[in-house]
Amino acid sequence: MTLFETLPMPVLAERMSRVKESPSSRVADRVRAFQEAGREVLPLTIGEPDFDTPDHVKDAAIAAIHAGETKYTSANGTPALRTAIISRLRRKTGQSYGTEEICLGGGAKQLIFLVFMATLDEGDEVIVPAPYWVSYPDMVTVNGGRPVIVGTTAAEGYKLTPGRLREAITDRTKWVVLNTPNNPTGAVYGEEELRGLADVLRAHPHVSVLCDEIYDEINFGARPVPSAVTVAPDLRERVFLVNGVSKAYAMTGWRIGYGAGAASLCGAIGTLQSQSSSCPSSVSQAAAAAALDGGREFIDRTVRIYTERRDLLVAGLGEIDGLRPTVPQGGFYVWTDASALMGAVTPSGVTLTSDADLAEHFLETSGVVVITGDSYGFPGHFRAGFALSSDTIREAVAGLAHSVSLLRR
Repeated sequence: MTLFETLPMPVLAERMSRVKESPSSRVADRVRAFQEAGREVLPLTIGEPDFDTPDHVKDAAIAAIHAGETKYTSANGTPALRTAIISRLRRKTGQSYGTEEICLGGGAKQLIFLVFMATLDEGDEVIVPAPYWVSYPDMVTVNGGRPVIVGTTAAEGYKLTPGRLREAITDRTKWVVLNTPNNPTGAVYGEEELRGLADVLRAHPHVSVLCDEIYDEINFGARPVPSAVTVAPDLRERVFLVNGVSKAYAMTGWRIGYGAGAASLCGAIGTLQSQSSSCPSSVSQAAAAAALDGGREFIDRTVRIYTERRDLLVAGLGEIDGLRPTVPQGGFYVWTDASALMGAVTPSGVTLTSDADLAEHFLETSGVVVITGDSYGFPGHFRAGFALSSDTIREAVAGLAHSVSLLRR
């Protein structure tokens, strides 16, 4: 026996019992297992653009490397990137932010985590409308908070209403999360809807709003997507905007997200950043600045393609008996009601009693992979992405139609 074999393993912190593995990661592992077994899969689970990063963005990164811009930067980013972010926010929201009101992170996901780390005390509550992005509740929980899940309905467009918000607020509420366009539903809050929520928040000055707008450039309606800080500028100090370059510019691997809000919060996030990752990648920051300062050609072209793919997937799913897709207003996912298939029986005699049963049936019988609705706090549904080629979408729809046809109802 060696010395190291006699030493006990580190004991995990209690907080690790509160956090679960990301459902997206779990599905990815299942897909890899199928592929390693030599089986073909059609993943409608992809959450990143299938386009390449624009050339002018890559060129900016290469130029930064050659210029020696490969050192540490400020925890809150380079002056060039902060200036580009401020300009972009002014164009979108009409608000002028100072450099001290801007913060950077290794992706929008890290920034949201740092917001909760910086602000939540044990037992503080965060209102999270469902369906929600899979990571919100766990991010709240691991940072000592309590996620308060508030359900929405299809009739309400899967959006939080003023009445539901008012009922959910308590003395312990610290944040309400608004994700617009929403992942997974594609719902976009309009100006009047945001004004209604703002009216409720004015009566509760202890509640702030985290606006996750990472999909705001991938929208299929009026531009820009309305922002809470635009319709309610008097609440600006209580609104924290989160965005990034991952989705709009096909830069998921570059890991740059940004936030805008109260200087005190941005300063706290910078402090946490300085004690964790030090700063975002300097080269990625140069690339992100070029993306935000560049024209809209790439965005406009990809949104046109996404629109065609969206319509193709929605139409295909809508023709399958038992599936009711919702037409997304933004993002690149189609939220589909599959509750009518619950209770059906598979050819192997398994009764579908859960989303997991249905997803497994799809995978086993057609190789199509979806993410289950219960991952988003909304059972009886699934999310299917269209950041894929039209041919792949057609093949996947045909596979789903075959899988559903095998069920006995």
